[in-house]
Amino acid sequence: MSTRIGRPPAHPIEESTVNAIHPVDPRTDRRWRQLAGGSAGSLFTSPPWIQAVCDSYGFTPEARLSVSGSGDPVGGFAWVAVDDIRGERIAALPFCDRADPMLATATGWPGLADDVLATGTPLTLRCFSDNPAAADPRLRQVGEAAWHGTPLDCTEDELYTRISSTSRRNLKAADRNGVKVLASTELDAVHEFHRLHVRLRKNKYRLLAQPLEFFERIWQQFSPGDNVVTLLSEVDGEIAAGAMYLVWGDRLYYKFGASLSEYLPMRPNDALYWAACKLGLSRGLASVDWGISDLDQPGLVSYKRKWASEERRVVTLRGGQDPKPKSEVGAMLGELTRLFTEESVPDDISTKAGALLYRHFC
Repeated sequence: MSTRIGRPPAHPIEESTVNAIHPVDPRTDRRWRQLAGGSAGSLFTSPPWIQAVCDSYGFTPEARLSVSGSGDPVGGFAWVAVDDIRGERIAALPFCDRADPMLATATGWPGLADDVLATGTPLTLRCFSDNPAAADPRLRQVGEAAWHGTPLDCTEDELYTRISSTSRRNLKAADRNGVKVLASTELDAVHEFHRLHVRLRKNKYRLLAQPLEFFERIWQQFSPGDNVVTLLSEVDGEIAAGAMYLVWGDRLYYKFGASLSEYLPMRPNDALYWAACKLGLSRGLASVDWGISDLDQPGLVSYKRKWASEERRVVTLRGGQDPKPKSEVGAMLGELTRLFTEESVPDDISTKAGALLYRHFC
């Protein structure tokens, strides 16, 4: 299986006039939704995702929309201003894999970030490395991650031959081991997955999980049209792994995943990935977006490469003033996280701690 790293096709629309910049609410503005639903948008700039994040954490989003002389939206950039115990900062956007400035033209970036950069407040955003924002001299790159995607421009049989031979062997092993994948659009499945998610974050990574309320609000926003699907792998009636997928535009997004280490030899995750690919095919979607992986997690990057034929880079950019060095508050949050993820702490206590503290981690 070959992996392609490169740029997407050039923007099809040419800019011929000076565009007007308007402040908008990205949750409700019709033109923003139009832009977010096109090729320039993604799940993370979509109104339902922004609504779910802001409702869960009490944020108020801001955005600037670039409109052509004919009234068409040609650019958009959104962010959230945060002022809490960790100080003032701007996230564009918080709790996202990436939130690329949406540009219908290759020259549509200038002006969209002027207002937010003028504040001098530390700004952080993630976008594909070939987004024009990455070339803005007012922003500096401070991180890089891998992104993977699987085009669904084929039949199921053709897709099966495209994935790696290792993945095909693992799928056969999952079948021999009796792994069953259940797909649900119901809220109960989200609750089941969240319990698994808390266990993985706590026991493997010593991290808190995002609150259940966030998952419930995602479900509320995307359940119309059955655009949120929870997949659960079972082995002998026990849940071994799970994942939440969201549909926006013509893509299926893998957003959250969790599994139990004792079941990994049964290959429940491979069964989940293949079920997701078949789900995307059955809905006539164009691709599966597997999200980002830190480059210091080579195992995860390698695993996704077995399923994806597209690979790109996502960069983290900073603007405004440099963020303050790690403070006593940051150290305290780290120590609280360590305490609430001790093996002796019940999962329900870790869950409550995540609900209380997670908003400060953006």
